[in-house]
Amino acid sequence: MIAEPFAVGRSPIHRMDPRPRVVLATVFSFLAALSNGIPTLAGGLAFSVILVAAARLDMGLLVRRLLPLWGFLLLLWLVLPLTHKGETLYTIGPLPATREGLLLSARITLKSHAILLAFTAWVATMSFVTLGHALNRLRAPEKIVHLLLLTYRYIFVLEEEYGRLLRAARLRGFQPGTNLHTYRTYAYLIGMLFLRAADRAQRVHRAMQCRGFQGKFYSLYRFRAAPSDWIGGAAMTVAMIGLVYLEWKCRNLS
Repeated sequence: MIAEPFAVGRSPIHRMDPRPRVVLATVFSFLAALSNGIPTLAGGLAFSVILVAAARLDMGLLVRRLLPLWGFLLLLWLVLPLTHKGETLYTIGPLPATREGLLLSARITLKSHAILLAFTAWVATMSFVTLGHALNRLRAPEKIVHLLLLTYRYIFVLEEEYGRLLRAARLRGFQPGTNLHTYRTYAYLIGMLFLRAADRAQRVHRAMQCRGFQGKFYSLYRFRAAPSDWIGGAAMTVAMIGLVYLEWKCRNLS
C-alpha cells in the first residue's frame, strides 16, 4: 500500500474538516505558482512552514520526502544561472552567471518548497480514501473520484500480479540483460499483465454489481465543519489575501 505516515495524528490540521483543506491547498498552490515577487514567495514559504509546525509532522520523514526535490533544485542552481540570459554577476571559467538566472532559480526554489510543504500539511495528513470522499463532497466529477479510488485500491493488486509473473519467468531461467530476448520477455510480461488486469476488472465489476453497486461509493464518516474549522479556514484565507496584496505591491514597485 502507499505509505501514509502523516495521515494519523491529533494536531489541529488533522482535526480540521478535509474539504476546506483540499480547497485551501489548491488555492494556495495556484497563488504560489502565479506569484513572482521574492517577498511574496518568501512569505508563502513561511506560511507553509507554519502549517507544517501546526500539523506536527515527523521532521525526519519530511526531510526524506524533500530529498528528491533538493536533488532537482541542485541541478537547477547549477544550470540556470549559467544558461539564462541577463546581467552577468560573475563568471565560472568561460561561463557567465546571470542575475536573472539566479533570481529564477530562487523563485523556483521558493515556489516548490511552499507548494510541497502546504500540500503535505493539508492533504498528506488525510488518508487517500478520505481525500477521495472529500473530492466527492466538493462536487468533483464522480467518474474521476471513482477512478482515483479504484486505481489506489488495485494498483497494488497489479503490482503483486507483476511480481508473480516475474518470479515465474525467473524460475524458468530468465536472466535480464541488454539483448533482444530480454526486451521480448518484458514485452510479453507487460502484455500478460494488461490481459490479466482487463480480466480482473471485468470480474470485479460483475462482483460489485452483484452487491448492488449503483455508481456511488459511501463513507461511514460524515464530514462536519466545526466552529474551529471556520475560524482556522478564515485565518488561513486572510493570510493568503495578505500574500495577494504583497504580490500586488511587488508588481507595482517593479
